[in-house]
Amino acid sequence: MIKVIIDTNILVTALKSDKGAAYALISKLPSKKFQLSISVPLYTEYQDVLTREEHLTGTNTKKEILNFLRYLCKIANRQKIFFLWRPWLKDPKDDMVLELAVASKSQYIITYNLQDFKNIQSFGIEAITPKKFLEILEEV
Repeated sequence: MIKVIIDTNILVTALKSDKGAAYALISKLPSKKFQLSISVPLYTEYQDVLTREEHLTGTNTKKEILNFLRYLCKIANRQKIFFLWRPWLKDPKDDMVLELAVASKSQYIITYNLQDFKNIQSFGIEAITPKKFLEILEEV
């Protein structure tokens, strides 16, 4: 099973539109092909970002988003982090994603911000887009 971390920007995109690779990826959860990992800091970021006023549109009410996040927690590997790599990347919030990926032994961080995750290959982790990950899933 492939282990992955899903960056917050993927969830934002998936909640804004039911078209595109981000939505297609989220629609595959849960999956027998890949396992999502989550940590308390990443869950907190998901909650903070997704419940901002600009993301509360249409059917995306705060209640619906919180229900979705509870569902993610239910199906995800809940990973504790016992170390801090900071500062490794430019953005401390990206460092927490990297820390989770290392602790959970994830192969991929799925993100649209590839430039934010430069030099992570030394950890055995690759930052890829949802589209690229969906292509990998087709091969598995």
